[in-house]
Amino acid sequence: MSTLYVVATPIGNLSDMSPHAVETLKNVGLIAAEDTRVTMKLTAHFDIHTPLVSCHQHNEKDKSQQIVDRMLRDNIDAALVTDAGTPAISDPGTYLVKCAAENGIPVIAVAGPSAMAAAMSVSGFDLTEFAFCGFLPREKKDLEEKLRDLGQRYPGAIVHESPYRIKELMAAVCRVLPDAQISLSCDLTKLHELTIRGTPHEILANLEANEKAEKGEYCMVMDLRKVPREEPREVNTASPEAQILECMLNGMDLRDARASLMEQGIKKNVAYAAAIKVKNWLEGDE
Repeated sequence: MSTLYVVATPIGNLSDMSPHAVETLKNVGLIAAEDTRVTMKLTAHFDIHTPLVSCHQHNEKDKSQQIVDRMLRDNIDAALVTDAGTPAISDPGTYLVKCAAENGIPVIAVAGPSAMAAAMSVSGFDLTEFAFCGFLPREKKDLEEKLRDLGQRYPGAIVHESPYRIKELMAAVCRVLPDAQISLSCDLTKLHELTIRGTPHEILANLEANEKAEKGEYCMVMDLRKVPREEPREVNTASPEAQILECMLNGMDLRDARASLMEQGIKKNVAYAAAIKVKNWLEGDE
């Protein structure tokens, strides 16, 4: 029976490559890699000669079935790796894992380095519940909406960010979540690993003063427990027509009642349709 091994690889320090991972990569029939050029350097370092095939975000839907078909046809095991860290966590691999499982192939984890776990471990935050978001939206409006949602729903959150957008992200955190506490790690496990902690404004000031800030990959842990929570709005579960009638009983005309529904978040077309239906009821057309 073929087996798919999901193999974690170093996120910066090659010494973190486990003997189990090396042995697995040597013994499988093929390695599915996010970027074969990156993985080739890793396999060369550990004297691994297993054939590589690419499986990245742009081709994994198609490649996954091809890899599984090959595993079943040739009765071979395969390993899944990404450029760094644990596959299928904010990295390609989910489709291959799912495809293998759906075809009856056992999927085995070869645990190891994870930027998310490493960043959490050095944060100093006691978070038993948090959201892992990978990379946040690029558009300003979407980014701020996502940050606001995280602040209202979770005690903590972990996100990845590139060196080119880290200042932009931190500025957004300053605007939306000024009461958060931040632990920002860069180049985890590498020679110049750095973790800074503080308020969003303190972290942004540090980044602005650091001429090397736009180098290295970032992982940010946010402690959101002190972020003020908004009082939940009461949700009216009555039908739109019933809500319009209630508004009219309280003295509103039909137009104002319709506007009141839209102010509560009911879609414009739904409010208009409900208003027309109520109007017909009142005029005896229905």
